[in-house]
Amino acid sequence: MRVVLTGGGTGGHVYPALAVGRALKQRGHEVAYVGANGLEARVVPELFPFHRLRAGKLDRTGLRPKELVKAAAGLWDGFRLVRRLKPDAVLATGGFAAFPFAFAAETLGVPVFLHEQNARLGLANRWLAPRARRLFLAVPFVLPSGLEAKAETVGMPIVEKRVEKEAAKRALGLDPDRPVLLILGGSQGAKIFNEKLPALLGPFLERFQVLHQTGPRWLEATHAPGPGYHLAGYLDTVLAWSAADLAITRAGAMTLAEAAFYRVPLVLVPLPTAADDHQRKNARLYAEAGAAVYLEQSELERLPEVLLSLDEARLVAMQNALARFDPRGSAERIAARIEELW
Repeated sequence: MRVVLTGGGTGGHVYPALAVGRALKQRGHEVAYVGANGLEARVVPELFPFHRLRAGKLDRTGLRPKELVKAAAGLWDGFRLVRRLKPDAVLATGGFAAFPFAFAAETLGVPVFLHEQNARLGLANRWLAPRARRLFLAVPFVLPSGLEAKAETVGMPIVEKRVEKEAAKRALGLDPDRPVLLILGGSQGAKIFNEKLPALLGPFLERFQVLHQTGPRWLEATHAPGPGYHLAGYLDTVLAWSAADLAITRAGAMTLAEAAFYRVPLVLVPLPTAADDHQRKNARLYAEAGAAVYLEQSELERLPEVLLSLDEARLVAMQNALARFDPRGSAERIAARIEELW
């Protein structure tokens, strides 16, 4: 079977597709990838054949003529690539780069499978879902009418790799005997985290050592409040999560799935400008399950009192609650279901 993956723009769309692609390849299937100029253009070519198309980013706040022209060109490219690649099935993981190829595949009668990472359907998946063969969900949530019958919760495909905690700390230059508070603002960092968290966390350096990913462009401008506060522009996430005992993060789908896999309790500060407000929805889902504490960005000054409330018993309860969202086996489940339903 020839399966073409499509999805792009951010790691939350690209990396789940790649995880499923690896599972499909191990099962003996031919895998290729269609995307635009986002992250996928940098990371996919070393793993799978990569085919580029044009794609316009549709702005929910208003029409932008140049982006509409790109979107129309992307549809043209999508139909051209479907006819050229002749896929037996398509897996689309969302983002504006996924829509042109998946829409063309649906129109030409190719079975299309969707994966939604967040606690609400993204725009591309909302448009594609009515004609999709199957809708895979990372987490359960209420769907628009008519889509429930074709949906199933399968988890979020991630890299399922762990490192022993003390070894991970040593590899990161940390004290192997002290707890680690991890700060992640996404792969690009979060400017407000870099500006506010060092001062807020300085008084806690006797309790934790801090590992703070600033994002490469913010590293020089971010200043540690004292010894034990470690700054890095970019982190190996397998090592970082393996070392962590608690994390302060945004509420992107990939971050949440990784926290669940590694059983790291969370203080979630969702990005207030995220598309469709999906990060707040993700954060509420985890907080209501007891797996995280939800803090609005405007409430960051309350972080010290939140940390003081997290005693050992509560941290253990949060770890146990994270089991509900454990993504392990997700890539294999999706690959198997594509085989069964194709």
